[in-house]
Order: sequence, then C-alpha cells, then structure tokens
Amino acid sequence: MSVRNRSCSSSILQACSSSFTRQPSRVLIVDASPPWWSEICSVLCQALENFFFIASSLAGPVRLPLLSISAISAQLECLLPFVQVKGNLTRLLCCVEELRSLPQEGCIRQRGALLKQAVLDSLQQFKQYMCHTALGDINSNCVEVTVLTCQSGHMLLRQLEKDLKSSDLTSLRRLLVIHISLQQNLSDQSPTCSLETPSSEDHNDHEESLMLGTEMDLQQVEGTVLAVENALKMWLHEQGGDREHLHLLLPPSLTVQGSTPNPANNKPGPVCLKCDMQERLLSPVLFPSTADVGVKTESMQDFQPPNKTNQNLSPKRLQVVKVLHADGVCQSVLYGLPLVIRPTSCWQLDWDEIESNHQMFHAVCHTLETRDWFLLVRSELSSGSGSGVFSYYILQSTDSLSLLLKPVLTRELMLPCTLLPSTEEPPLHALATVESSLEQLERDPVFNPLCLDTNLYLHLRMRGLPTRASQPAGGHRESEKGERENERDTARHSQSRVRATVAPLSSTPPNKIPRPSLTLSHSRPRGSAHFFQDYEEEDLLMVQRK
Repeated sequence: MSVRNRSCSSSILQACSSSFTRQPSRVLIVDASPPWWSEICSVLCQALENFFFIASSLAGPVRLPLLSISAISAQLECLLPFVQVKGNLTRLLCCVEELRSLPQEGCIRQRGALLKQAVLDSLQQFKQYMCHTALGDINSNCVEVTVLTCQSGHMLLRQLEKDLKSSDLTSLRRLLVIHISLQQNLSDQSPTCSLETPSSEDHNDHEESLMLGTEMDLQQVEGTVLAVENALKMWLHEQGGDREHLHLLLPPSLTVQGSTPNPANNKPGPVCLKCDMQERLLSPVLFPSTADVGVKTESMQDFQPPNKTNQNLSPKRLQVVKVLHADGVCQSVLYGLPLVIRPTSCWQLDWDEIESNHQMFHAVCHTLETRDWFLLVRSELSSGSGSGVFSYYILQSTDSLSLLLKPVLTRELMLPCTLLPSTEEPPLHALATVESSLEQLERDPVFNPLCLDTNLYLHLRMRGLPTRASQPAGGHRESEKGERENERDTARHSQSRVRATVAPLSSTPPNKIPRPSLTLSHSRPRGSAHFFQDYEEEDLLMVQRK
C-alpha cells in the first residue's frame, strides 16, 4: 500500500473511531441437539468460519468486543469463554472444530432447562469478566444473546420468556432466537425428541410472560451458508442507538405540520427529518493486509500501482464475465470513484491497430447504450500474485465514446441490509407538508456540477498562507524588521541594474561641447556603454590642456 493510501486509510479509520462506541458483547448458544444437528452442522460451521475470517481481520474500531460460544448437545458445554475477536482467529477456529465434533445422534430431554441455564451462565460469566478485566475498547456493559436452533422458534421463545421471568437480566440487552429452516421436515423422524409443546395455559400466559425489560426477537433464516453468514454479520453494524445519526433539513413548509417554529421571529422553520444511517459494505481499507481486495479507483495509482523493479509493466487485464441489465443493478452495490475508459492513442501502437481498436470500442459502447446493458468484469491475477483475490467492476456506457469503470460489491464485503418496499401511501398531512416544502426548491432539468462550490479554494488558501493573527505576540516586530531588510535588499538589487544613457555627440568644437545630460534607465540601450566610455576619455584630455 502506498504512502498516500496509508494516509487515506488512517484518516478513514480515525473518522470511524467516533462510532461503534456502544457495541455490545455477544453470546452465541448453538442448539446442537439431534437429529437436526446432522443436517445443519456443516452449514453452520462453514458460516461461522467465514464470519470469523472477516471479524478477526477487521481494522479500525472494535465492532465485536467479546464473544462467547456455548453448545447444547447431550449436556451444556461452554466451547469458548469470553474472548476478544480481533486478532484471535486461531482460537475461534478451534471452537468451530469442537462444534463439528459434537455427536449427531441421540435424544436430549429437558432442552428448555438447558437453554435457561446457558443464558444465565453466560450473563454471570460476562459479569465476572467485566469485574476482573479492564479493556479500553469495551464501553458497553451489556450483552446480547443469540440462540441458533432448528426447533420451532415461536415455542422456544415462549419457553425462554417463561423460564427467565424471575431471573436477574440487568446486563441482558437483547435475546434473539434465530430459527434455521431446513428444506426437509425432520419432525416426523423422531417425534419423541422434539421440544415439549406448550400447553393451552402457556398460550394464555404468553402476554403476561412478556415481562422482561429486554428486547426479545425471533428471526427465521434459510438453512444455507450465505443466509446464516448474513445473520452473523448483523453484529458488525453500528449498534449504538443512543441518538439519531442525521438531520435532513427541507425548506420551511407553507403548511403548519412538520415545520419547526423559529423562536426568534415566530416563523416556520425548516422541516427536519431525523434519520439513522447504515453501512452497506465493509470498506476495503479495513483489510490492510490484503491489498488486492476491493481495488479502489480513486486514482490511476490505486488502480494500477507502478512497479519499481520493472518499468515495462504490462497493462491491467479485465475479463468480461457477464452481461447485466441496467435496471437490475442497485446503486447501493457500487462504491468508490469511477474512472473513465476510452480507446487508446498510445504512440507505440501501429496506426492500423489504433484505428481498428477505436472501431471495436465504438461498437461496444453503441451496443451497451442501445440495449441498456452493463458489463461485469473481473481482474485477472498477475503472474507473481499468490493471494488469489479477485476484484470485480461494472462497465457502464455513456453518451460519448467512453465507458465508466466502477467497483462493485462482493459477498465478503457485503453487510446485510433489509430494505422492505413500502406498500402503503403516506398520511395526507405528511404528504402535503413535504410537497409544499419541496415546491420551494429550484428545479434543474440537467445537473451541472460546475455550479457547485464547496469553498475548497478558500479553505486551502487559509491553510497555505499564514495570517498575522496566527503569528506569536513577539513576532510582529521581527516580521516588520524582516520586511524593512527585504525592502533595502530590493532597492540595492534594483540600483545595481541601473545604467546611464547620454545624448549623441554634436559636431561642435571640443571647447564648446556642452556637458551632456545623463538619463537613468533600468534598460541598457545598444552601444551606450562604449559611447559613455569614449566621452569620459575626451573630457579628461580637455581638463589636462587647461
């Protein structure tokens, strides 16, 4: 990574350090009871490995401070006490291997009691850990418990609500039950091993059992590696929630609703929309040890770094792998700054080759433009690269003879983001407020970025030129003294370049020659020095005669 990239990475990491200050510690309880465990073991272990590869290698602020893993099989086993995730990949993978070694056959009874014990033991363990350990990265004194199971999620959640009703759950922030659904219904294989079905009395007491000051949720995911991996990646999101992230200000509305009154003049203020923000991807900057992942396009140096040992570096090779419809590409999966691609005019190529290449490039642009297509391209590995990491890009056509190259999100860098489509119309009063506010804005049919000024020039001027206010108190006299010395030096330098010019000699006798008038000039007329020297010799002879 170049010096420029390292400085950019450090600035990004410092900007992110203000976030993720309230990340909770995590407890993962795996329901490894047969016969479902035999069907979900390989999927769950592979998803855990993929997640640990990412979570343990992330730079920047701590997104997952502590993690503890327990398993319910023939008995309750704590496979991993609370440990820090970052930089602890070896221990995390050992825990996954212990999960794989759990028995996949048998029958377990009293599963509900084991789940209750697992939750309470985890809370007690976390309390002891926080009392005896001082970690600067852990600013949250709460923990979230996640239960992974193939059992009925609703029944399991009700059972936990009932069993934990009288327990001390002060440090428990949230209890989440993730129901992993299988393609095959296994409940008929061994009905005696299923979780006890709650009675009608338990259903009647369900509302009364919602006594916990803890948030309790149920989530259902498919029994695939990708689905389970995305459920675990939710832990990497910012979990603060102490206050909103963003205020979006619209012009004051002509209606009363929605506008905040200004106490100074009692006029309607701007319409303020309070929003939260969520990451869509993990920035490649957070993986400094892997330079090839998510190659940036901020400059040519980022896309194709120079080779110090070999100046004749071969061009970057991008392999087209797929055609995409433009309306099927979401803008949220594109990141980075685009680069413009156009046909080459390299002087080392033959003229016929340049012309033929120009025609083929024109044909590609025309085809993509008329059919509304994008091209998905993949970077080829260099001959000396042993990492085997690819980067993917989108090629987008333009109105001119050029293409836009944009990096595209990949599976490893993607964070889960649930964006449900809105099926209902907004309330009429809110719609009227927003429409009245937006009607006051200026509308441009074509966006012109040249009309936008970020005040960057003035900012750079203020940073580059020191002001008098920034000088120390005793430095004014020294600066004035230095200015006077500079003025004297300038005057001497200008005087050294002064030359004299004289009027031409007349044809009068020597005794009647008038003394010529001298004219100072900063420029030297041609031949004036020789003429001035002849005049001084002649004048000296006249004085000697007298």
